[in-house]
This record gives sequence, C-alpha cells and structure tokens, in this order.
Amino acid sequence: MSDQLFDLICIGGGSGGLACAQRAAEYGARTAVIEFQRLGGTCVNVGCVPKKVMWNASGVALSLHDANDYGFDVKVGESDWAQLKRKRDAYVLRLNGIYERNLAAKGVAYVRGAARFVDAHTVEVNGQRLSARHLVIATGGKASLPDIPGAHYGISSDGFFDLETRPRRVAVVGSGYIACELAASFRELGSDVDQFIRKDRLLSNFDAMLSKSLMREVRALGMNVHERVIVAAVREDAGKKTLVAEDGREFAGFDCVLWAIGRAANVAGLDLHRSGVALDDLGYVVTDAFQNTNVAGVYAIGDVTGRAALTPVAIAAGRRLSDRLFGGKPDRRLDYGMIPTVIFTHPPIGTVGASEAEARAAHGDAVKVYVADFTPMYHAMTSRKTHTDMKLVCVGPEQRIVGCHILGSGADEMLQGFAVAIRMGATKADFDDTVAIHPTSAEELVTMR
Repeated sequence: MSDQLFDLICIGGGSGGLACAQRAAEYGARTAVIEFQRLGGTCVNVGCVPKKVMWNASGVALSLHDANDYGFDVKVGESDWAQLKRKRDAYVLRLNGIYERNLAAKGVAYVRGAARFVDAHTVEVNGQRLSARHLVIATGGKASLPDIPGAHYGISSDGFFDLETRPRRVAVVGSGYIACELAASFRELGSDVDQFIRKDRLLSNFDAMLSKSLMREVRALGMNVHERVIVAAVREDAGKKTLVAEDGREFAGFDCVLWAIGRAANVAGLDLHRSGVALDDLGYVVTDAFQNTNVAGVYAIGDVTGRAALTPVAIAAGRRLSDRLFGGKPDRRLDYGMIPTVIFTHPPIGTVGASEAEARAAHGDAVKVYVADFTPMYHAMTSRKTHTDMKLVCVGPEQRIVGCHILGSGADEMLQGFAVAIRMGATKADFDDTVAIHPTSAEELVTMR
C-alpha cells in the first residue's frame, strides 16, 4: 500500500478510531485505520474489558464468602490467578480478532504499523505514505510513571494485566478510579493491599460523599489507606520493595508496587510538529466542540484530547464526527455534559452530573440535596456488610436534578436509566411521581424526602 489516497484515515485502532472509521465506511467513505499494537486500544487490552473480568472474579469471591450465611456448605480456597489470567487473555485475543474481521467486513483498510506525520494530510507507515482529506488522531492515552529514584521497581496499570501470579502484598500508589479499582481487585482476590494517596481522600475529583463512603468500604475490606503520603523513592532488597515518602516515612515489605497516578496523551512518535497540530500545556491535542484541531481537516477524538477519558465517549465522538463529515449532518457533535460513569469497586459507584460542591459553586443557595443511606437487603442474611449511599443534587424552584451519585450494590446497572432521565431534564417531582420497584436499592432514588 503505497502513496494511497483515502477519504479518512484514523491513526489509532482503539474504541474511538474504530468507531469513527467504521461509521465513515458505512457512508461510503474510503477509510483506513493505522494501529501498531493490538486492535481495541486501552479498553479491550489493558482497560475496561480485562478489568471487568477481574471485577467479576472479585464479586464471585465475595459471594462465595457469603454463601454459608445463605445456608450453603461452601469451603472457599485460594483463587487460581494464573488460570484466570489465561482465560482472560484468551477472551481479549478473541475480541482482537473480532475487531479485525469487522474492519474487513466493512471495507476499512487495516494498516499495521506506527504512523508519523509527513504533513497535515500525509502519514508514513512502514516506509509507505498514506494521505487523506480528513485525518483523525485517536491514539489514546498511556499510563504515567513518577520521575523518582526506583520508579522502575513498580508497574503501571498495564502491568497489572501482565502479572502471572497474585502478589501477596501490594502497594497501590494513587487515589483515582484506576487505583481504586485495581486495589480492590487485588484485595478481594486475596492480596494484602496498602493504598497511598497524596491528599486525605480517595476519588478527589468526585462528589465528597462518594470519597467518604469508599474510604469506609475499602477499610472494612481490610485495606490500609495511607493519607498524605507523597512517594519520593522506591528501594528493592531481595525482591521486597520499600516506599520512601518525602517526609522520611518508610513503608516496607511489598512484593508489588503499582503506580496509578494518572495518564498522559499518547502522542510520542507521531511527529506532530510536522502537521502543525497544537498541544495544550499538559500535552493533549487541543480540539473544539466539533473535534477540530487548529489545522483544517485534522481532528482528534478520545483520550488523546484529555476530555472525559471513557470508552463510550471516544466511540460517541468518533461516530458523530463521521456523521458530520460524511453523513450530511453538519451540526452533529458530542455534548460532553452529563456523562454517566461507573467505578468498578465493590460495592460499585455510579455517578452522573455535577457534584454537590460544583452545583453550589455555580448556583449557590438554589441547590437542594437529598441523601439516602442504608444496608442493602442482600446483607440481611450475611455477616459481611456493605453500605449504600445515594445523593441527588437539585437546582432551582423546580428542583431540576443536575447530579446523581450512588455507591452501593447494583449502582453500575441502575445508573444508566436514571442518567437518561436526568439528561432529559427530570425534576425531583418526576422522580417522586415514579412508582418504586420494591424491594430494590434503586427505589430509594424515587422515595427520598
């Protein structure tokens, strides 16, 4: 494939690039996807998909421990991490193949290799040049590592999925959702876990109720959360790692250190300077509301833009971009407001819209908050207990719901429907007028007083 001209080229075969290219092909555009790693991007290979497998396994482990309380004579042994990894990897590999077959079925050219810009509308891959009227940067993000002595003794979130055996004692450094999810999987599958956070709360970018509630739940699971620890160095001696904090404190005896301190735009090697595409101060590709970069005919979608780094967001942005470019829908774009998301801890967290603090900063005294907290009925029979916390954030005399935040069993599944209603402008009265489904946790959202 040499000096070929396409209508659209997507650099990156992750969720956003694949969705954008396939939608364009459906409109009849001559389209190519360039990817040097496995198809599916972060989500399929080292993100949502394998993470959800581990979350499911963790849920099975917790249920097995509860089984005796429901009258089953169950003896719980060690989980076989190696077997789980083999089956998980095989599942991911099957998905890689499905993505490749889907591209072929839709007539999308799949180019394996690393692309670099020659100019704004031409890239070079494997020594060959490809050009397009429309070029989409969809190269995603990559895990960040700290610039400290001994950082190489730790692994990133990507490395979590490479582990062949379960480490006995783990240090997870970070307070965001990736750190919390992987720490929970380690703990629930049998590791001793210490989590180190720079501030005094987990999930500092989320509603304060969720932070407080998750701290309570992970500590009840037996995790140690160390607040206000800034790791300055890591030492290793006989395979055991020691974290050294800026204030001189040392935390020793870890078999594994996992860095989950954030992600950065994956743009190294693209030679973006040749295209003229601008980056912001954090290294993300700058885009407007229509995914346009500062260069005409060059666009960016997904994590590489630094906005709402979520798989469905990248997919939606990619499809809408192709709708606009090839589908005769010039106003089609993604609205980045009111995006629902779930954090797969145990119990899970579901959240959409403004936090209470954000709402009060924007609307002041016009904000009214409703909360509920309870122990789910499932735990009426169990010695192990979890708690559920819910919050509705309402604004104005009509009490329009602008935020919904849930920590508790089932939050991952119940949020989707409520997110639709809230996006449509539902008010507290609309929720109140909806007949509750009993007995469920979800009914609490329509019975709050």
